[in-house]
Amino acid sequence: MYETFYGLNERPFDLTTNPRFLFLTPRHREALSTLRYGLSAPRGLTLLLGDAGTGKTTVLRAALNEERRPENRNVLLTNPTLTRQEFYEFIARGFNLDESCAQSKARFLTEFQREVHERHQAGGLTTLIIDEAQSLPYELLEEVRLLANIETSTVKLLNLVLVGQPELADRLNEQSLRQLKQRITLRAQLAPLDLKETAAYVAGRLRIAGGNVSEILTKNAVLAIHEISTGLPRIVNVLADNALMGGFASQTKPVDAAIVRDVGRDFDFSTGTRAPSPPDGPPRPAADAYVPVRPRLEEAEEAQRLTRAVGAAPVEATPTEAARKKRFLFF
Repeated sequence: MYETFYGLNERPFDLTTNPRFLFLTPRHREALSTLRYGLSAPRGLTLLLGDAGTGKTTVLRAALNEERRPENRNVLLTNPTLTRQEFYEFIARGFNLDESCAQSKARFLTEFQREVHERHQAGGLTTLIIDEAQSLPYELLEEVRLLANIETSTVKLLNLVLVGQPELADRLNEQSLRQLKQRITLRAQLAPLDLKETAAYVAGRLRIAGGNVSEILTKNAVLAIHEISTGLPRIVNVLADNALMGGFASQTKPVDAAIVRDVGRDFDFSTGTRAPSPPDGPPRPAADAYVPVRPRLEEAEEAQRLTRAVGAAPVEATPTEAARKKRFLFF
């Protein structure tokens, strides 16, 4: 819809796990390395944690896309709210077992262990990945623990990867699940983006889509995106995508902070504790009109020009303004 108006080749902020738009902070890079290791070596149980929208599934898909050795078999479960029988039916189908074996747990375990042993003898790895693992019923968490026992005296035969929100860590701290927690051999956790990372994330996605961030979003718009999203990539995408649509509808280029704040109100995103970003232009008529909380950078620059014109000593930029200049050097 807005691609041509902003000179883009594609939509840069879709909520899909497109590996072309993969953005790695140090935390995300560490998580990706952990998953690579957990998928490429017999390590047993790997745990990846992160709040909703921090990019867990994106990092997981990136790791799976890199793991393409034909002798390995990876099965991904994305909706784990299943009964015990449905859980075994899914595993049987994913690993090409006779689905009828899921009718009997004893038969399933016999067939599954045979499959895993044969793949190990052929030099391959078997991995079961469970996304949204915080939603696993207790009975399935116990089944996961028991599956983790498939091993020889020297090597783990089944890799398990649990990906979930922080509630999963809370559950694993419960006394009844201590045995499962003790089997975790690799662990990583994602965190929201800071301001610099959010700015680089937005700029990088626009660049990949063929655009120039300074021509599409103002600096204060990027600051507003970070403040409202609190650095969660999923919300950053929602805000940026809808801000571009709003800018296209009003024929505004570049998109300013007021449009971003309008989108935040429309989606009922509560802002963080940071002070709101200053407006990029004349105030828009609104019930909750913005009240500046710090001098605008443009006003300071105008003061510099006026003092030079009358021959007075130049006015020094405040530390806050200097810091803001420094943090937006990516533009």
